[in-house]
Amino acid sequence: MNRNLQPAASEILRYLQSRRGKMLWLLRRMTQAESPSDVPAAQVEIREIIAGEFERLGFRVRRIPGRSSGGMLFARPAKKPRGAPAQLLLGHFDTVWPLGTLAEMPFAANGDTVHGPGVYDMKGGVAQAVLALETLHHFGVEPAVAPHVFLNSDEELGSRDSRRYIEMLAPCMDRVFVLEPSLGPAGLLKTARKAIGRFTVTVHGEAAHAGLDPGAGASAILELSHVIQSLFGMNDLSRGVTVNVGTIDGGLRPNVIAPHSRAVVDVRVATHEDQQRVEAAIRSLQPAIAGTALSVEGGFGRPAMEHTPANRALWQLACRLGSELGLDLEEALAGGGSDGSITSQFTATLDGMGAVGDGAHARHEHLRIQASMERAALLALLLMAPPLAAASARGTPR
Repeated sequence: MNRNLQPAASEILRYLQSRRGKMLWLLRRMTQAESPSDVPAAQVEIREIIAGEFERLGFRVRRIPGRSSGGMLFARPAKKPRGAPAQLLLGHFDTVWPLGTLAEMPFAANGDTVHGPGVYDMKGGVAQAVLALETLHHFGVEPAVAPHVFLNSDEELGSRDSRRYIEMLAPCMDRVFVLEPSLGPAGLLKTARKAIGRFTVTVHGEAAHAGLDPGAGASAILELSHVIQSLFGMNDLSRGVTVNVGTIDGGLRPNVIAPHSRAVVDVRVATHEDQQRVEAAIRSLQPAIAGTALSVEGGFGRPAMEHTPANRALWQLACRLGSELGLDLEEALAGGGSDGSITSQFTATLDGMGAVGDGAHARHEHLRIQASMERAALLALLLMAPPLAAASARGTPR
């Protein structure tokens, strides 16, 4: 592609600002198509809304059925030169909001602010992707790195159904832009994410009558109290390590020495090194009470997204192009997970490229139109960029 034919950043931003009405129209349509993760049948309407937008832009769209989810959408250019590099726009169209939420939390556009279930996380990001690609189409730009799109409907559930597709696509991509919302009202891009683990620690004890023969028993609840102390002792906020016992249960009745108990533990760490260390510590827990035994199930579902050389190169490119739009971008470590943590193991990944606003998973969920349109302009510029530097700068899959 002749770089001299590329529009200036100011032209791109001006065009996108003229498409404010399209942004609001598309956001309204997608928001009113309620799409809770746990209702697969509810995903069809929004998937078809999005598919129609990409098809109008000349993309070949494939609807991929899910095993347990509402399926996925994969879009690629209808004409792509063989061997040409590719880039991926990655996101999801499911939300955490149950069917019927619109009745009490309706879509509403007030000035620069748009409210509604899922507008921020992450239907706004999907709309921005559509508008960024529409912008390239409007200016007749054919990027040197062909844009592809993959959207799933189970991200909020951990991407169990779609993960294999993401892992298949990521190594083929020069870079990945994750359409998750930016972080906080300031709109920080997410250049690192914590690994997320879920463990269940079960204690097996020995039942006995609490009044007649307490010495014959071994309390699983007493043992669990020791386990909980050990787990909380693994916290290290200076390293970004959080270990939280979120729920506990066990026992039969007050007059019985508890023969069993259980704790469910959420673990978040910032590095692969800490992931291995903390998981090993949890699995090596030993009982303190004679007659009890421990078993540990679970593990880490999403890896950490770290500052690999490739990720840093992509972040620096975003900063340079953002400055052409007058944006002073900032970055942050996010405690929550996304599919960007998966792609980061294989190729350059930049997360938080979606909406600017606040209130993910909360009643005050909203996005800001002007700032989100600026991010759509940034995405358009990034899509026009040449391939990143040699593969030696990439992160190494683990």
